[in-house]
Amino acid sequence: MFLTNEHITTKLPVMEAFYTIQGEGFHQGRAAYFIRLGGCDVGCFWCDVKDSWDASAHPVLSVDEIVAEAKNNPGRLAVITGGEPLMHNLDELTHALHEAGFETNMETSGSSPLSGEWDWICLSPKKFKAPLPEVLVAANELKVIIYNKSDFDWAEKHAKEVGPSCKLYLQPEWSKAAEMTPLIVDYIKANPQWELSLQVHKYINVP
Repeated sequence: MFLTNEHITTKLPVMEAFYTIQGEGFHQGRAAYFIRLGGCDVGCFWCDVKDSWDASAHPVLSVDEIVAEAKNNPGRLAVITGGEPLMHNLDELTHALHEAGFETNMETSGSSPLSGEWDWICLSPKKFKAPLPEVLVAANELKVIIYNKSDFDWAEKHAKEVGPSCKLYLQPEWSKAAEMTPLIVDYIKANPQWELSLQVHKYINVP
């Protein structure tokens, strides 16, 4: 049967959905409902959610089901992440979340075409698949993961490609945090347009 775009975007593969606090970036510390979609074609070797890569391994839920679960929690910040969420058309999901009173945030590598109605886009570009120009200019937050010293130059390259009001963050890759965090602190002191992002949720052991 031929499927229209409307039918295709009605259901999405959901690896997990949970209520916690946002642990990193601009919205750190806020109560947030995370919706982690399955599917990723970027494939970072240090990814901490590799189980998300295969979209077919996760249950496919309707937008109505996803939003109904989100509404069971008092917070009204929804964070769509992955995997790579932009592998899916997110117009219907974000519209439904807005209708339900949610603020919509997304965490993306920017490697797939932009879709959805967003209050905040956190772009975390990856070397394995470059972000698209349309996502770079739409980003509210640039969060660059620092795995080694060469990543500082790479961060500056992308800082030149985002809009002038985009917030700039450097975040140590978790397994290298002890080594990289002091270097990031020194870099930010010398380049104060950047700010530090830490994965606070991992330090305090919440999802």
